[in-house]
Amino acid sequence: DPLYYWQQTEDDVTVTVHLPEDITKDDIKIRFSPDNICVTLKDQTPLMEGNLYSSVDHESCTWIIREDKNLEISLIKKNEGCRWPELIIGDTRGEFIMDPSQCSEIAESLMHLTSEVMNPNPEKENPPCNAQELEECDAFLEDGASLCRFDGDALKVTHIINLGSNQYLFSVVVNPKEMPCFCLRHDVDALLWQPHSDQPENMWEHIATFNALGYVQASKQDKKFMACAPDYSYAALCECLRRVFIYRQPTPLATVLYNRKEGRQVGQVAKQLVATLEANDPILGFQATNERLFVLTTKTLFVIKVNSGN
Repeated sequence: DPLYYWQQTEDDVTVTVHLPEDITKDDIKIRFSPDNICVTLKDQTPLMEGNLYSSVDHESCTWIIREDKNLEISLIKKNEGCRWPELIIGDTRGEFIMDPSQCSEIAESLMHLTSEVMNPNPEKENPPCNAQELEECDAFLEDGASLCRFDGDALKVTHIINLGSNQYLFSVVVNPKEMPCFCLRHDVDALLWQPHSDQPENMWEHIATFNALGYVQASKQDKKFMACAPDYSYAALCECLRRVFIYRQPTPLATVLYNRKEGRQVGQVAKQLVATLEANDPILGFQATNERLFVLTTKTLFVIKVNSGN
């Protein structure tokens, strides 16, 4: 589990640390400086120490012990409006929680770049949507894709569905008694569909959603394989060499976080994990189970434990 969780607004950064039960206020020592922070419990080795991503007003920084026995540290940004990609430079033990209101602000800031129709007024000096300004991962596929159902008895195609912009991502066997599922991109998300060959009225069933996976996978230029766990607990993809990305479904937090603007609790988060293989050989195979991820290179079979199990 992460050592700490942190959130940010344009003005400040809030860090939440789960404290052991035997820790009291007198056991905590926190030293603030314009570019550094040090947190120590009971004169032990510093729990957190290092250079902050950006300068803070150290004289205005504070800390409290909340009612739920968690330590909350408030850092006041010296450069207001600056977004921090990390809290302590080089420290990967924390987890950043983005507030839903911040996601909405980012979406609103990009609204002027989008339109419901493709270039409705081409004579206008500044058209609302210019295909040349689109991100590469937002472009439509040049080759069309269709989903077909073939009747083995009649030896005919009975159904054809044009997938359009719903890009095919991968297939996975969820239930050995059923046909393999297929995953399609729907806007920024990825949706998993289960075909039912014996149910003509309900032939395609939506069984799982991986939030933002459609957009994330499109940004991986070196992507080679994709897969998901049969119980939908995570999705994963790998590059041609070394790196494997694992995206977990949202799970409840052991430490409760608060939206500082709205005062609302953040009860669950989705986590991203990155594994780097100790080999530079090309990846040839990729298979996910509920507990483990198997990655085959030209010389080695790697097993990555993702979920706890027997």
